[in-house]
Amino acid sequence: MYAQIWTKYLPIIRILLKRTKQDNQVLDLNRIDFERLGTGRKAGYKFTIEFKNGKVANLISSSALASDLASVMLDDANTKLILEGSEFTVSLNTKFQLLIKGVATELPAATEE
Repeated sequence: MYAQIWTKYLPIIRILLKRTKQDNQVLDLNRIDFERLGTGRKAGYKFTIEFKNGKVANLISSSALASDLASVMLDDANTKLILEGSEFTVSLNTKFQLLIKGVATELPAATEE
C-alpha cells in the first residue's frame, strides 16, 4: 500500500545509508504523502526496522508502513548491496522524520600469542 511512496524516496534513502558511515542521517518526509492513504492515523506512523546482513532482524509485520519500506529496500539490488554485511536501524518518528543509523559492529579482538 505504501510501496509507491517509499519507491519515490528510495534514491535518497540509498544515499543516506551510504552516509551513515560518517554520522546518523535524517530525512524529512512529506506528511501529506502518507495521510492521503488515510490508514496511518489509527495505526500510528512510528516504527523501527533493524537490518542485519541484508535481512530484517525484528518483527515489523504489525506495521504496513514499515513492512512496505523494508520490502522496497530489499527488492532494490543496489540498496540490498549496501545492507548486506552491515547493520542499520531505520526508524520513523511522529514528526515524519526517517532516522537512519549505522550500527557499529565490533570486530573480534586479536589474541596475542
